[in-house]
Amino acid sequence: MYNLNQILPVLLLLLLATSSLHCNAPKHIAQHNNTKAMNIQGHRGCRGLIPENTIPAMLKALALGVTTLEMDIVITQDNKVILSHEPYFNHEITTLPQGSYIAEADEKNYNLYHMTYDSIQRYDVGLKPHPRFAQQAKQAATKPTLAQLIQAVQAYCAQHHKPLPYFNIETKCTPATDDVYHPKPAIMVNLLMQVVAQYNIQSHVTIQSFDYRTLELVHTKYPSIATAMLVEDGTSTTIQQQLQLLSYTPNIYSPHYSLATTANITYCHSLGIQVIPYTVNDATTIKALIAQGVDGIITDYPNLVPAQYLH
Repeated sequence: MYNLNQILPVLLLLLLATSSLHCNAPKHIAQHNNTKAMNIQGHRGCRGLIPENTIPAMLKALALGVTTLEMDIVITQDNKVILSHEPYFNHEITTLPQGSYIAEADEKNYNLYHMTYDSIQRYDVGLKPHPRFAQQAKQAATKPTLAQLIQAVQAYCAQHHKPLPYFNIETKCTPATDDVYHPKPAIMVNLLMQVVAQYNIQSHVTIQSFDYRTLELVHTKYPSIATAMLVEDGTSTTIQQQLQLLSYTPNIYSPHYSLATTANITYCHSLGIQVIPYTVNDATTIKALIAQGVDGIITDYPNLVPAQYLH
């Protein structure tokens, strides 16, 4: 038999070791047993399965076990922050109030920045069959505000005894369309961060963008918020050149998955940058990228991710 004086030092060492492991875990990465931690992000919720950027898509992604909900935001005429990939009603997903569809040539005339939130709610974005996502279940849905989404997620997590997920929020803006399809970056970022602060989710938020002006603003005004640098495929620039487009080192490098090479992953890790590529939609590529050492995956199909990386 061991006496208490013999056992206590061993227990204390074990407790300290366990605490250190959890305290040193990378930001926005979930802990998993017997496997590398992995940030699994449901792209626009889970676009392959449920209509994109809707509350049902986000809740389905949570049910599948994602770590992070990935989404896009735009601004309405009355300064509401809403979920939408385009700053207009995309012809692929929209049903007009009278039940007809929008022609592709006309879609940009349905400018969300020139519409109030109440008027936007008259348009459905879940019933039209999606031409590129045959598995997508059809259901009536409208574009929610970011506030409504956060409330729905908080209620879901409380009901199902799940931890709050992370929110990876993309600012949809470009210099060419300032004050046309969206406000200037400073206004957009301020409106977005007001909602984040209102629901006290700062520690659970990443701001991502292809428009690096917004990342610079977030880094300067809200330095505690994680940022992700989005990079498109087909670029001829090196990763070193890409990172030099920012005045600081981002938390996350989020390239098209074709750019998530072993060399680029190694380089990012040497700088303390996580690599989370988009949009990876087949099981073979997901497994290959995980084996290469990425820190996460953004996918339209979270159901294709190996079960040990879901929670």
